[in-house]
Amino acid sequence: MTLSRFSSRTHALDSEFLAKALTGASKYFRIAGYFRSSIFELIGEEIAEIPEVKIICNSELNWVDFKVATHRDIAIKERWNDVDVASEALLNKDRYQILDALLRKGNVEIRVVPKERLFLHGKAGSIHYPDGTRKAFIGSVNDSKSAFAKNYELVWQDEDSDSADWVEEEFWALWQEGIPLPEVVIAEVHRVAHRQEVTIDALKPADIPAAALAEAPIYRAGEQLQPWQRSFVTLFLQHREIYGKARLLLADEVGVGKTLSMAASALVSALMDDGPVLILSPSTLTMQWQIEMQDKLGIPSAVWSSQKKVWLGNEGQMLSPPGEASSIKKCPNKIGILSTGLIMHQCDNGEFVKEAGLLLKNRYGCVILDEAHKARVKGGLGENANQPNNLLRFMREMGHRTRHLILGTATPIQTHVDELWELLKILNSGAEFVLGDSLSLWHNTEMATALVTGKSRPIDEREAWALLRNPLPPSGENPTVQNIRDNLGMANDDFHCSHNFDNLDYFVQSMWLSECLDASFFNACNPVLRHTVLRKRKQLEDMGLMEKVSVSAHPLPGKSSLYQSRFIELGIPTNHPFQVAYESAEKFSKLLNARTKAGGFMKSLMLQRICSSFESGKKTAQRMLQHTVANEDEDNAETVETLLSNMSPNEVDCLREIESQLSRPEAVDSKLQTVKWFLTEFRTDGKTWLEHGCIIFSQYYDTAEWMARELAKSLNNEIVAVYAGQGKSGLILNNQFNAVERETIKTAVRNREIRLVVATDAACEGLNLQALGTLINVDLPWNPSKLEQRLGRIKRFGQARKGVDMLNLVYSETQDEKVYKVLSERLKDTYDIFGSLPDTIEDDWIASEEELKKRMEQYIHERDDAKNAFELKYSATVDPNANLWERCEKVLSRRDIVSLLSKGW
Repeated sequence: MTLSRFSSRTHALDSEFLAKALTGASKYFRIAGYFRSSIFELIGEEIAEIPEVKIICNSELNWVDFKVATHRDIAIKERWNDVDVASEALLNKDRYQILDALLRKGNVEIRVVPKERLFLHGKAGSIHYPDGTRKAFIGSVNDSKSAFAKNYELVWQDEDSDSADWVEEEFWALWQEGIPLPEVVIAEVHRVAHRQEVTIDALKPADIPAAALAEAPIYRAGEQLQPWQRSFVTLFLQHREIYGKARLLLADEVGVGKTLSMAASALVSALMDDGPVLILSPSTLTMQWQIEMQDKLGIPSAVWSSQKKVWLGNEGQMLSPPGEASSIKKCPNKIGILSTGLIMHQCDNGEFVKEAGLLLKNRYGCVILDEAHKARVKGGLGENANQPNNLLRFMREMGHRTRHLILGTATPIQTHVDELWELLKILNSGAEFVLGDSLSLWHNTEMATALVTGKSRPIDEREAWALLRNPLPPSGENPTVQNIRDNLGMANDDFHCSHNFDNLDYFVQSMWLSECLDASFFNACNPVLRHTVLRKRKQLEDMGLMEKVSVSAHPLPGKSSLYQSRFIELGIPTNHPFQVAYESAEKFSKLLNARTKAGGFMKSLMLQRICSSFESGKKTAQRMLQHTVANEDEDNAETVETLLSNMSPNEVDCLREIESQLSRPEAVDSKLQTVKWFLTEFRTDGKTWLEHGCIIFSQYYDTAEWMARELAKSLNNEIVAVYAGQGKSGLILNNQFNAVERETIKTAVRNREIRLVVATDAACEGLNLQALGTLINVDLPWNPSKLEQRLGRIKRFGQARKGVDMLNLVYSETQDEKVYKVLSERLKDTYDIFGSLPDTIEDDWIASEEELKKRMEQYIHERDDAKNAFELKYSATVDPNANLWERCEKVLSRRDIVSLLSKGW
């Protein structure tokens, strides 16, 4: 037996020990340590010619994460990417290239183990030689070339076979616990080894999405745009090339991720210098848009504050002089986000005034309208019936002021087909390749719908030509169309044919147009399919592209004993102060309604806020007494301030009564007690909800902050995270609040260092918290799509639980309870829990339970009819292996991207 001892104080370990020991080796088995440095150690060791090399090292992952394959790969890649890629690719390019070659050669195999199951601190190795001899070594040496060459380390080398057996017994036991290094890491090593920074003018348009997004935060975090999101961006670019401008309606179902699809398209448009980007969304979503673009795509944007008349940056900082309405024309960033509420309230006798009027003086490269179903024709009776509302009127004008136009909505495809046509007509404004000019038959909704659904067909070739030529489909859409275009010598960028039917030759009239008479022709070749994109969640789940996770909604009807009688039917009991305050809120709403038509809006605002929490109700009353509103309601600030500045003494008395009652010591909010009980005592699958991890949602920051602080006080030494917009996020421990970035919270949740998060809706878009297994809705938005978005934070790939739990809290004998009673009857399908709910519930539906039930039934009937009519199949465009942008080697630097998008309008 030969025992050798090495000290870096007296020996050069890299040359005298390691290089010599590996020379001529046939096998090398290594118990390493830290994940990233262990893999890079391969470069420093002489292993390129060794036929069999096996390395086992730490993954730095928790065991729970480690078990779920998808989440494991994402988390491992995120940890691998925990470096500055721009500097890494330059400083260590040679190391990446050598490592890339080793990993692809096939003689090197790496496995990783979870840190909780086994944390590899001991370092050892076994080296085989062709003559059958072996050497084993152990020591303090860490796993990098610098450790062998520079650090102070001790190594013992033993040539005894018993020592080698002992090391290898340990090695193979660990090897069985590990999993192979994921392909996503191997692909990233290859990408960085060949990485090259380029400028925008060196790229073709089709290459820009990959170059811009390969190193965006979403990809550095180990995730990616989903296949259907990538296919939408690709379609956007295709339409830009074919038509010179893109006009698209994105009608993906709720929870599929429309925001990121549209945001990535806006990014590409901005980088190609098509012009300013304007994003219009409801006020409750403007912050979500800004947060999603920053957190996922890493790009700056500015949000217009209607109340302060100022552009706000990602941290809420002012980017323009406050109080200057004219600043709206000069957004300081390339991408500006505005609330549609501003447009709805700034039209006078058909003319847009103030900021809305100023917006229509600009020209844009790309305009996006989110929740586009709100742009519609007014219903009802009277002189305003069938007239466009202000948003629809605005968008018709905006269509002529922008190159690209994207509308995002799910609702019209689900229900009103005529509303779908109104949206297509918006797309057609300034782009008559969509529906054709004013003489086009495609403007006839009833006729066009029958053709699109295959229920009718042209009566003869003459009618077929009238449908086909205006607008004329692009080259390549259909062989028949291509033949006709070639015959008539039509240019690729010409989408209107002036040829009369009688002037067409025999081939067109009798051969090719006859092929258009079959009902299947216009069923497949029509403006709806051409300019509308629809992917359904169930379809994506069936394709394995979205996770199927069941949802149990609590309280379960008729199971009050499960909850120790904490519920009265579906609501939780309140107390006398709240009941008096709620009655005062209802009285206040009635007084306002009698005084002004705008009272209906104030009723919704007041009742939803008091039904959120006692704290929210109290602070709302206090603000109203000061003639102001919370940030979430700033779109209506001018209207509210006008109404409140003229309050009657009775109205003021109602608000003071609300404030007084909810300030009393006995006004203890039962929602807080119920939440604490579910977190610490109620068990599902053998664990409390806190042990599963829980996210608590509210529409309002008042409620979220109050709930987080109260929970931190009562849950001793439990860190509670507040996840909100514009610099309001932070961590609370006992009574101490520390402001932190949202990314810090997301990372801590992924690492299971935080298991309780309280969040607002404004911040929930793009928040991936599959490490948490339960969800509590402290309040109930009258917008089921928001409930779907909340649930989507935990119901996603990587969720360790097969089914998650959701608690919905409403106060007994309130308007919220009436709404929830109707909604709860439809929460039957645990895999599609909101599938029988509309995307939004209009205020006028809530007059009574009977009226709400009637409207819901009507909605579902209309949606089923529309679903049968529009079985649009997009599965062919969703290829999971297409557009793998994370593998792009020629990239735009993040600095250049931010610099380009920081230029104003």
